[in-house]
Amino acid sequence: MAVKWGILSTADINKRLIPGAQESDEVELLAVGSRELARAQEFGAKWGIPRAYGSYEEFLADPDIEAVYIPLPNTMHCEWSIRALEAGKHVLCEKPMSRHPADVEAAFDASERTNRVLSEAFMYRHNPQTKRLKELVDSGVIGELRLIRSTFSYSLFDAENIRLRTDVEGGSLMDVGCYCVSGSRLLGGEPEIVTGQQFVGPSGTDWVFAGTMRFPDGVLATFDCGTSLPERDELEAIGTEGSLFVDDPWHCLNPMIELRRGGEVERIEIERENSYRLELEDLGAALRGRGAPLLGREDAVQQARVIEALFRSAETGSAVSLS
Repeated sequence: MAVKWGILSTADINKRLIPGAQESDEVELLAVGSRELARAQEFGAKWGIPRAYGSYEEFLADPDIEAVYIPLPNTMHCEWSIRALEAGKHVLCEKPMSRHPADVEAAFDASERTNRVLSEAFMYRHNPQTKRLKELVDSGVIGELRLIRSTFSYSLFDAENIRLRTDVEGGSLMDVGCYCVSGSRLLGGEPEIVTGQQFVGPSGTDWVFAGTMRFPDGVLATFDCGTSLPERDELEAIGTEGSLFVDDPWHCLNPMIELRRGGEVERIEIERENSYRLELEDLGAALRGRGAPLLGREDAVQQARVIEALFRSAETGSAVSLS
């Protein structure tokens, strides 16, 4: 039986998630909530969502909604995740859940207290391309992993956009650099030491952020991200005998991995899948009792710890230990 979902907000990112939801037999989009009824009704009519609510509280009071997707601004993620959990809903919270580990811990405490599923929405983690990359690194096809290199950037100069607003903790690290952190952690484990440097633009948010991470066994990671740079997105795992290069690691729209070894390049083709559909189905399977979600408490808390440490390093000019 399909899980009945509600979307808490008419945020722009919904246009990426909804097509994946609509192609799944395991997902039923039942309701949308906004702080303005007319906006919710317009959004529902556009996307074929039958129920519209003009307040978040009314939305959460609908007893038929089983699971809630939360694409609110960063500072509202944990608060409304907790409110949704306490209203009896399972929750898929858009990344990054928070830059504050204590807030993430509180959200998962609420998940355990209410016996409801909570997961952070890093959609790329559910894609077969990501799974295959991890398998290849772990299999030793590039020898011993030594370096992870990643990037994610784009150009945005609208100061009113929430991605550039300090009051909702916008900025490049929170918006896109979090993918680089997540991807590096997936391949390298949990970092022991991090350093960060940032360029703060006129909006007061980091327009460019660059970081390094040192993992156990001497594995290093470098990344850069930006909201004032050309569109770029890459991930490369480099080992003692070769490298694995992914040109589209986060959106996974053109899934393919290049194995570069011995002066030759082997193209490993991956079947295309909708990452948003897969993450919705993953949480749906968990709430139906078919196993734990791919991304749970430990991953979300560690992600927040690393992001917080990177910001602290950029602000103090010193490396930050996570050991």
